[in-house]
Amino acid sequence: MPISGIEGLGAFMGGPAAAFGVRNVAPTSNLGDLLEPGKAADGGASFGVSLASAVDNLTAAQAKSSDLAVKAVTGDLDDVHDYTIAATEAAVTLELTAALRNKAVDAFTEIMRMQA
Repeated sequence: MPISGIEGLGAFMGGPAAAFGVRNVAPTSNLGDLLEPGKAADGGASFGVSLASAVDNLTAAQAKSSDLAVKAVTGDLDDVHDYTIAATEAAVTLELTAALRNKAVDAFTEIMRMQA
């Protein structure tokens, strides 16, 4: 049975979680699988690769939004709703990225505090 703690976030956010490659992760009974560099619990890509992919998706969403903004200003855009949706997706994805970064920094700070 897969763990789906973040799956609800994807439904709530209306899709930006999908930009981060959020998917169900099968539970593992072997702690070594979690600690081995380059190996994820579900046999997929490592966390670093997933994070790099998420940043690439954020960049693509921002580029799409910028392209549609230029088309809207020049009058080449048929439906302004396309731009509004793309801009909102880019903004929400950026907010999610910033929140994840802040949580990672907080976790790192807490680990450093525990070692002192």
